[in-house]
Amino acid sequence: MAKKTKIRARVDMPMQDPAERRTNFEEVALGYDKEQAVMEASRCLQCKTPTCQSGCPVEVDCKGFIRSIVQDDIEGAYALIKATNSLPAVCGRVCPQEHQCEGHCKLNPTGKPIAIGRLERFVADSYYAKNPCDALTGQDTCAMLRDDIRVAAIGSGPSSLTVAGYLAARGINVTVFEALHELGGVLTYGIPEFRLPKSIVHTEVENLKMQGVKFKTNWVGGKTVTIDELFEQGYKAVFIGVGAGLPKFLNIPGESLIGVYSANEFLTRVNLMKGYRFPDVDTPVPMGSHVAVFGGGNVAMDAARTALRLGASNVSIVYRRTKNEMPARLEELEHALEEGVCLECLAQPLGFEGNDQGTLTGVRLQRMELGKPDASGRCRPCCVEGETYILKADLAILALGTGPNPVLLDATPALQRTQWGYIQGDEQTGETSIPMVFAGGDIVTGSATVVMAMGAGRKAAKVIAERLLGDA
Repeated sequence: MAKKTKIRARVDMPMQDPAERRTNFEEVALGYDKEQAVMEASRCLQCKTPTCQSGCPVEVDCKGFIRSIVQDDIEGAYALIKATNSLPAVCGRVCPQEHQCEGHCKLNPTGKPIAIGRLERFVADSYYAKNPCDALTGQDTCAMLRDDIRVAAIGSGPSSLTVAGYLAARGINVTVFEALHELGGVLTYGIPEFRLPKSIVHTEVENLKMQGVKFKTNWVGGKTVTIDELFEQGYKAVFIGVGAGLPKFLNIPGESLIGVYSANEFLTRVNLMKGYRFPDVDTPVPMGSHVAVFGGGNVAMDAARTALRLGASNVSIVYRRTKNEMPARLEELEHALEEGVCLECLAQPLGFEGNDQGTLTGVRLQRMELGKPDASGRCRPCCVEGETYILKADLAILALGTGPNPVLLDATPALQRTQWGYIQGDEQTGETSIPMVFAGGDIVTGSATVVMAMGAGRKAAKVIAERLLGDA
């Protein structure tokens, strides 16, 4: 009888100490060194049929690049990743690998899947591209840009950056129009420095610039430029990757009190406007001693952990279900708890309370309990009659999700929308109701992951290239 092979534990990722990291905005996860990466990569079974690749929205050859790490071929590993993933250093940090590549790893049932995301990050951070073409395609040369074919991308988030990289590598001129003064979309304004250093985003953007991609900031789609005007200017196709940046609110009493913010505004002030460096920069950031964050996703974790770093004494995440139902990545939730964030579960806000000056002093919460599963499969939260209480708070942050910003959509009535107000796009191509206008990312799906947006961008870019060049 064959003896079962004992599966070695995953190699732990070095981290900043929780007590130290809650006082700074430096990256929490420090990354593998070479020895740790090789040790982790050597755990890979090199399956005949690698299910990990099918779990990746951009179909990275996980088996191949992991094998290259073991063989001490970082350049080869980088080339394999770059063949399908335009932003490996980003994905290695913020993608929910536990539900994607690692979730499909054949070792996942053991609780010890290969740390594919951490290895992807190691490769991207270790490899220094020889030139911008190599950074984009993993090859020494790229196609010469053609003057007769131009494509526009509206928004500069992960889906648009993926479109730009794919098309530029095939000789197509791409211009990216961004409404804000900095590039990167949600990668820049939404994700804190301690999770995704902005130097990583800047590097990816600079590589695209050197490849010939043009970027125009302070151009608002639907206002500064419209889709019709882009076609009139000679663009052959337009990709819409504007994300979903319209914050959702609770619509309960007291929501207009001083001290109640959407997570969008709070995180944008800190991340995009560098408010965490105030007064060295001119952007003031709302400070609170007792902070309540509403929501249970990654944005709620980002907001809570940011509030701690800004000096809050107490930070509580208020969620109407339990910890087990929170949609946030387990790693982000664990990091938040390690840093001192508290969970106020089975509680639903009824109204905000303030003083005579109109300033927030607390929030009235309704005690909840879990009932039968709803349509989503999660247990429905139900009110516990007569049980309400006050949670002290001088700063409240609403991380309740986002909807589609209407500016571009209202200016383009020919764009068909879904019942939720997002752009209706073909599932196979990303093409909208307007010919040669494509869309991808959160403006189509609603709030999702970075790599899902990248996958949508890659899918659309393939179709655009095929139509404009006659091949993919």
